[in-house]
Amino acid sequence: MEWNDVTMMIVGAYVLVNLVAMVMYAFDKHRARTGGGRISERSLLIVALLGPFGALIGMRAFHHKTRKALFLLVPLFVVLHLVLFYLLVFY
Repeated sequence: MEWNDVTMMIVGAYVLVNLVAMVMYAFDKHRARTGGGRISERSLLIVALLGPFGALIGMRAFHHKTRKALFLLVPLFVVLHLVLFYLLVFY
């Protein structure tokens, strides 16, 4: 598989979305500790669906939303992305 400019842009955007997800989880944890305005759980889950690796890293690194049952979806999002990646690459 040859890496062209479009592929590099897609990979870059995907990495960026995952970084944004991780930063959002870190920021929300910071706001939870300091009493500021919070990011909605819905927004955190949407960004986790788009960038699950960053969200999972953010959850684990900052110990944020790890006890909420709804956020058990995040590891499932990771599996979904891995399956989709496999299908894109090998089919």
